[in-house]
Amino acid sequence: MATNAIDQTRRMLSLVTYLRERPGARVSDVARAFGITEDELIADLDVLPMCGTSFRGGDLLDIDTDGDRIWWHNPNSADTEPLRLAADEATALLVAARAVATLPGLREGDRQALLRATAKLEAAAGEAAGASSRLSVIFESEGGVFADVDRAIAERRRLWLRYYSPARDELTEREVDPIRLFAVGHTYVEAWCRLSEARRTFRLDRVAEIKLLDEVSDPPPIELRDLSEGLVQPAAEDPEVVVEVGPGGRWVAEYYPHDSAEELPDGGLRITLRTPDPGSLRRLGLRLGKDGRITTPLELARSARDAAREALAAYGE
Repeated sequence: MATNAIDQTRRMLSLVTYLRERPGARVSDVARAFGITEDELIADLDVLPMCGTSFRGGDLLDIDTDGDRIWWHNPNSADTEPLRLAADEATALLVAARAVATLPGLREGDRQALLRATAKLEAAAGEAAGASSRLSVIFESEGGVFADVDRAIAERRRLWLRYYSPARDELTEREVDPIRLFAVGHTYVEAWCRLSEARRTFRLDRVAEIKLLDEVSDPPPIELRDLSEGLVQPAAEDPEVVVEVGPGGRWVAEYYPHDSAEELPDGGLRITLRTPDPGSLRRLGLRLGKDGRITTPLELARSARDAAREALAAYGE
C-alpha cells in the first residue's frame, strides 16, 4: 500500500526547500533525512518536475538525479515572482491556521508564532481575510489526543491510555512509552506498551482517554519499521486464514493484504491471507454476513458463526 497522498504532499513540499539548499545532495542522505526508502524518494523526484513554481503553475521545476546525486537546475525560478494568493487559497490557509492555533496541547511558542504568521497573512489577503473569518473548523477529539502524544514525545514522558480494541470489543487501560507518530490512512502512535511488554501501535481515534504521566518515557531500543508497504505487513510464519466471499464481498481483496485471491464460479473469491492474530478477523466474518464466510482455521470459523448467532439472537431472529 502506498503512502497516503497527504503525507506525500507534505514531504514533497519539504523536499523543494531541502534540495534547494543542498545542490548535488546524495540520494541516500536525503532519503535518510526524510525517513523514507530511496525508491520512495526517486518516485517523489519523478513527480516534482511536473510541478510549477507557483500556486497557479508557472515554470516547471527542473529536478533530476543520476541515481547517486540530485540536481535542481532552476532553483531560483521559485523566487522570480512574488507570492500571490488567490482568494480561495488565502481563505483556506487562514481557516486552517486559525484551527491549528486552537489545538489543545500546542506549545505556546508555536502558537504565538502561528498567530503572528496568521496576522501577516490576514494583512496581505485583504478582503479574503474577511470572508475567512466567517468560516471555522472544529477538530474532533483526535486533535487533543494528537497534541498530548506529540507533547509526550517531545518531553519524553510516559502516557496512560484507555484504549478501545475492536478485535476484542473492549476498553483496556495501559501505560505506554511513545516512540513516534505517523499517518497511514489514520493517525497512529507507535509505543512500547508496559501492559504487554512489547511494541504496539495505537490508532488515535480509538483512544477514549489519555493522560500525561510524570514518569520518564524510556522505551527499549527498537528498529523503526518501514511503513512504505502499509501498516499491516504479514510475515511468512503468521497463521493462514482462508475467506470465501461472494461477488458482494470482493472488496476484502482490496482492503486486506493477501497471498492469493482465487476466482470462484459464482463470481466470488477464495482469499488466502496471513495475520499474527487470526481472532482479529472474527469481526470481518460478522461484517461479511451473507456475502462471505471464514473457512480456515476451523476454530476461527466456528467462533465467527457463534458470534453471528449471538448477534441474531439479540435481535430476536
